[in-house]
Amino acid sequence: MSELKRTALRDFHAAHGARLVDFAGWEMPVQYRSILEEHKAVRRAAGLFDVSHMGEVDVRGPEAGRFLNHLVTNDVAKLYPGRVLYSPMCYANGGVVDDLLVYLRAADDYFLCINAGNIDKDLAWIREQAAAFQVTITDRSADYGLLAIQGPRAAEIVQSLTGAKLGLVKYYHFAEATVAGIHCLASRTGYTGEDGFELYHAASESVALAEALLAAGASRGLELAGLGARDGLRLEAGYPLYGHEITADISPLTAGLGWTVKLDKGGDFIGRAALVAERERGAPNKVIFFKTGDRRIVRAETPVLGADGAIVGRVLSGTLSPLLNEAIGSALVTTPSAAGNLSVDLRGTRMALQLTKPPFVELKKTSL
Repeated sequence: MSELKRTALRDFHAAHGARLVDFAGWEMPVQYRSILEEHKAVRRAAGLFDVSHMGEVDVRGPEAGRFLNHLVTNDVAKLYPGRVLYSPMCYANGGVVDDLLVYLRAADDYFLCINAGNIDKDLAWIREQAAAFQVTITDRSADYGLLAIQGPRAAEIVQSLTGAKLGLVKYYHFAEATVAGIHCLASRTGYTGEDGFELYHAASESVALAEALLAAGASRGLELAGLGARDGLRLEAGYPLYGHEITADISPLTAGLGWTVKLDKGGDFIGRAALVAERERGAPNKVIFFKTGDRRIVRAETPVLGADGAIVGRVLSGTLSPLLNEAIGSALVTTPSAAGNLSVDLRGTRMALQLTKPPFVELKKTSL
């Protein structure tokens, strides 16, 4: 077994009582005191997450923009310095390589954030596709630490540590800022559905930044939060997780991410022909979200049953929503069955799935 990789905050986590687990080859905190309490803290006030295991990639050169517009399904040409774009990156058959964030720092100077478990695969794919363009691809993953502070009071906490006017940074925008004396790329993005910032910084300064944020948030309800709370929060918000709601076999259209697929953006992009065909003929399957009215969690891979009891799909993600006090989840089902009565069998008990359009809970964006 290969040794687990560690972020610069590994000892910080251990010192704060984290339960560390293997996540995509990284030793990461799944929880500190309670997944339930950490989840509630993010919805109520703020949570601090270490997401330094995510990958960062510089894309630079005279054809960087044209290359990225060929690489991803969303329209990179709409970016301007300080703007962030979410997009899937597809194979030729329309399946998803990964979903990522694209940052435009300056002309011909882009920055990508990719999923931790896909770094090697993504880099190999990106470099292969870049061969025909005047562009330079540089893996910066080891250089960066990344802290995400999320929740209604997150922006207020960060603002207390910087002279930058964070209120001017809109959702899905970013700015350079000195936070607690540490240079950061402060991105108003996140994976919880709450307001907040993701702070990219030099990995060597992760501990100092985490300690400063924790101290500034002590009187404002900030708690350390692990991957357990993060997964429940993203599912409540209806956000996809690679390997679950989007995969090499689940296209963005099937996943309900049609708003990220710009078929008319001008110029071809990888997967376009397959996605055009899928849109024209209709996707055979569909990702749906559900709640149950019951506390029993419906686990991933549980078969989904149609009105006649036949299997019409499978659960992709499932958890207990602490705010709703009931199980929620997502599933991949045949498109015709998505409009009918769906259920699962939990140890001999037939449980109806109540189809829900996410987010499952009310999410309020705060102002600063």
